[in-house]
Amino acid sequence: MAPRTQRLVRALAVLLLFVCFGLAWLWQGYRVFLQTPLTIPESRMEFALPKGTTPRRLAQSLADRRLTSHPGYFLVLFRLNPELSALKAGTYQLEPGMTPEQALRLFVSGRVKEFSLTVIEGWSFRQLRDALSMAPRMQQTLAGLTDTELMARLGKPGEHPEGRFFPDTYRYPVDTSDAEVLQRAYAAMSDKLSAVWAARAPGLPYRNAYEALTMASIVEKETGQANERPQIAGVFVRRLQQGMRLDTDPTVIYGLGTRFDGNLRKRDLQESTPYNTYQVGGLPPTPIALPGEAALRAAVQPASGKSLYFVARGDGSHQFSDTLAEHNTAVRKYQLKQ
Repeated sequence: MAPRTQRLVRALAVLLLFVCFGLAWLWQGYRVFLQTPLTIPESRMEFALPKGTTPRRLAQSLADRRLTSHPGYFLVLFRLNPELSALKAGTYQLEPGMTPEQALRLFVSGRVKEFSLTVIEGWSFRQLRDALSMAPRMQQTLAGLTDTELMARLGKPGEHPEGRFFPDTYRYPVDTSDAEVLQRAYAAMSDKLSAVWAARAPGLPYRNAYEALTMASIVEKETGQANERPQIAGVFVRRLQQGMRLDTDPTVIYGLGTRFDGNLRKRDLQESTPYNTYQVGGLPPTPIALPGEAALRAAVQPASGKSLYFVARGDGSHQFSDTLAEHNTAVRKYQLKQ
């Protein structure tokens, strides 16, 4: 072999050796990269993935936020795992200790960060609107609208909002609108009400499911202990059946609206409003609160019995009485004593 050819072969061998060493070094670096957690500066952090983000753009974004110093390795990871390129837009929560591959699999899963809004049984619609206005990372699209305008925006023009939304915990991703959450709560109440109405007891004094919803709202506001809901519903159902007035304070309070200062006075019980069930017979014109599922069931499946009265004992429970004389005795014992 000619000397010139020998020198060329030796040079190529050295070059090949360097390439092999370089590839081995890169591969080792890639393996270390796979096992090294992202540099998350806080206990956890949000990472927004805009719609249309490409693997290259994501790698650069991670580097820009100093979550990684090796964006090129992310491109290798994408190339070796093509399924990781199916990125789903959204805001994700990155946890400490998360490796690059775990982060990419999170971005592919679509498990975006969620917030929650808990709607409490017995809340008024006004309280629900207040909670919506303070819900974190929620788009406020209904602020400034009247209740009438709001219901029209939800596609329910002419409906009174009270009682129409089911109390529950609603989870939602970043930038969900308040209208979307209300639509979910409305649909949930409609489904619950339809189900309990279909399973109602015979002979109830309701003309339709809406009146059952109204009764459920009263039961919700009157109940201090959950197990008493059917008994309280039974008292009110029997009162309606016998043509008696409901005589329930929560309806009066609802009718007073923002004028109620926490103290229900005798003059309040004598004021004529559509919701004063001491003055007006039958059910009030609308629900007075958001009833939960147990109150809905109690309204359509009330406990049987003869009691027509009840009075609070002061511990959350009630004393039930069949006659007015028994009720007056209970009032002297539990109320006047207090």
